[in-house]
Amino acid sequence: MSTRTLSVTSESDSPLSTRDRLIAAMLSALRRKGYHGVGLSELLADAGAPKGVLYHHFPGGKSELAIAAIETVVSHMTGGLQKLLTRHANPADALQAWMVSAQKLLVGSGFEQGCPLASIALESTPDDAAIRTALAQGFSSIRTHLADALQAAGIAPVRSANLAALMVSAYEGALLQARVAGQVHAMQNTTEALVDLIRLSLPPKP
Repeated sequence: MSTRTLSVTSESDSPLSTRDRLIAAMLSALRRKGYHGVGLSELLADAGAPKGVLYHHFPGGKSELAIAAIETVVSHMTGGLQKLLTRHANPADALQAWMVSAQKLLVGSGFEQGCPLASIALESTPDDAAIRTALAQGFSSIRTHLADALQAAGIAPVRSANLAALMVSAYEGALLQARVAGQVHAMQNTTEALVDLIRLSLPPKP
C-alpha cells in the first residue's frame, strides 16, 4: 500500500532524528528495491548516518529496522484512512479517495515505488519469522480498521470483515499490476468494482 516516504524534515520542519531517517531510508528501499535488494551501506548512506549507528537504534540490525518500517507504514495508513473516513460520511467515498490517492502516488513516482508491505511480504521466507509476524499484524490492523468503519456504517460484522479482507487483497493486487504495467487501469477498474460493492452492501437509508 503506497504511503508517502518520510521526508528529511517533519511536519513542523524540524529535522528528523537519526532513527527516523533510517526508517525513511528503509521505506524508500522497500518501495524501490525490496528488502534483499539493498545493503546496510546503502541504507546508512541514504539516511546520512555514520557506520555503527544502525545497531545503536536497532540492535537486531536490518530485520529490526524493516519491522520498524512496517509498523510506520501501517501507522501512516490507518491514520490516513481515519482522516478519510472522518471526511467522508460514506465509507465507499472514503475507499474511493484512498485508492485514487494511491494511484496518484504511484504515477508520481514514475511507477517505481510500490507498496513496501507487499514487496517485503513477497520476498520473505520462513526464516524471516519476525518480519512475517509484523506483516501479518500490520495487515490485520488495516483489515480491522476497515471492517470497523463498515460495521459502523451499518454493515453486518461478518460481512464487514469479509469486505475488509477483499479490499486489502484487491488493493495490493491492483497496485502490483499497475506498477508492472506502467499504467493505472487495473487500479481504476478495481476501485470502481469495490466502491460499487460497498454501496450495494450498505443498508438503505431510512
